[in-house]
Amino acid sequence: MSQKQNLISVTDARDTVLNSVQVLSSERLDLFASLDRVMSENVIATRLQPPWDNSAMDGYAVRSADVAAATDTSPTLLSVTEHIAAGYRSSRGIGKGEAVQIMTGAPIPEGADAVVRSEDTDQIDDSTVSIKKSVPAGKDLRRAGEDLSPGDLLLPAGTRIRPAEIGLLASNNQTYVSVHRRPRVAILSTGDEIADIGEDTYDARIIDSNSYSLTAQVLDAGATPIRLGISRDDPTELESMLRAGLSADAIITSGGVSVGEYDFVKSALGALGTTMEFWKVAMTPGRPFAFGTIQDTLAFGLPGNPVAAMVTFELFVRPALIKMSGGSKLYRPTVRAKLLGDIGKTKGRKQFLRMQLFERENQLYANPTGAQGSGILRSMSLADGLAITHEDQTLIRAGDEVEVMLLGGDSVHSFTRNC
Repeated sequence: MSQKQNLISVTDARDTVLNSVQVLSSERLDLFASLDRVMSENVIATRLQPPWDNSAMDGYAVRSADVAAATDTSPTLLSVTEHIAAGYRSSRGIGKGEAVQIMTGAPIPEGADAVVRSEDTDQIDDSTVSIKKSVPAGKDLRRAGEDLSPGDLLLPAGTRIRPAEIGLLASNNQTYVSVHRRPRVAILSTGDEIADIGEDTYDARIIDSNSYSLTAQVLDAGATPIRLGISRDDPTELESMLRAGLSADAIITSGGVSVGEYDFVKSALGALGTTMEFWKVAMTPGRPFAFGTIQDTLAFGLPGNPVAAMVTFELFVRPALIKMSGGSKLYRPTVRAKLLGDIGKTKGRKQFLRMQLFERENQLYANPTGAQGSGILRSMSLADGLAITHEDQTLIRAGDEVEVMLLGGDSVHSFTRNC
């Protein structure tokens, strides 16, 4: 087992992780099962969409030349020859001086080249309509093929399937789609000091929150978690439980990667033939973060402190799982916000500070969630994002702008706090 003991930068660590990731194979799923998955192949349109010229409004299909002089004070009278609902066609088309009452989506009858909206007409009786507005040719028509034609690229490989894509695939008469497989992620907590929910926390044991927050993060990243449980600080037990996770695409451990007397994860990974790329990252929280590979399985050794575990997952594990899934948007979005108070930090490490975001007069502000210790899990619950401070900084003053990586939202509009 090779290992690099020197501190590695956050950027180099992330590059090392992502360069080790292979996109997973594909599987064929029905449309609803494919929601939020990434397409593994191009889908080509096989149908004209819409399949015929149709009405964009409820109204009257007309010849535009017949209503060219129509006004509110001098309307044009036309003979109504048919009433066409959506799903039906005209049986005869229209000629000079004629109109067809038509509903949205119904095919345009032969001879018509425009639609007059219902609100611009008065129905005199079942066979006569008063047109109060002229319309140009093509008005309120949806042309055949204006959306898609056979042979068009409907959706390219790499597209994440959202509800709109489900509808688009359905409009192509497609019931199945090929998508990349979801990563399977084994999760193992380590340490004599932790107990599962419902277990006795006698003496100095604490509840294992890490496996639960990490399982939720795995699900949020679109992957499938496999909870291996808790390993005691015993090299044999640890190695056995890690081996049980080798069928997964990735293994995540929390705890046991520091330099303590009972930190056995290193030796257990070594016994499995792991090639370790690094053990320590120049960041806070999360300095003792390890990454390597066991054959085709990625191995992530996360710190035991709950905030450090969650932050390192966000920075390194989540992008890797998204890339495995075929996704291209690997990183959380970031915003710029003004700091509401001074922040001091240690030089030489990139620091990730838990922040609440506030909006006032179209300006975004960031305020720390409180004490920033890596064991204060509530600070993550309160956080809208992580403020990113750089290695060479030692003091960021109130009023300075900081970059904030959003947590759990697609945009700043996910947050509703006001100050």
